[in-house]
Amino acid sequence: MAEFALGGYHGTSTEVIARRVGVSQPYLFRLFPGKKAIFLAASERCVEDIIRMFADACEGLEGEAALHAMGDAYRKVVSEQPERLMMQMQMYLAVSAAEQEGDHEFGEAVRAGWMRLWDTVHLPLGADDGETTTFMAYGMLINCLVAMGFPPDHRVWAGMQPPTRP
Repeated sequence: MAEFALGGYHGTSTEVIARRVGVSQPYLFRLFPGKKAIFLAASERCVEDIIRMFADACEGLEGEAALHAMGDAYRKVVSEQPERLMMQMQMYLAVSAAEQEGDHEFGEAVRAGWMRLWDTVHLPLGADDGETTTFMAYGMLINCLVAMGFPPDHRVWAGMQPPTRP
């Protein structure tokens, strides 16, 4: 995941991945049929880690309390484990590139993960589509700002607290 997060699907060699995990490239291909399978496994792991983080953060909470707990947990993960964020961004880029080439497998897998993520957030927020959309939109904005390298004290972060319910 760390290598794909840095180099993306097309910019990451399987040789670099094998070296990172301490195995030979031929052994890597005994575990996975190809680079796409490795990328999809890394993508699945990334999404599942985020789902687990949100679920753990809001366990026993609903509504605004869940909103703030999940938001705080995401901001912490992004600041402490930026490779999670960068892997998400690389997943979206890989889907776009693959779809343009007529390969829909990336898109199907990433969209399925996104829907599991959506549902994990949606239910604690009272199954409110607007609240879930706003929460996810803030998350994507966080992803973009971090990916562009804005430091935490930059003025672009000033409005990042999600609005509270009336």
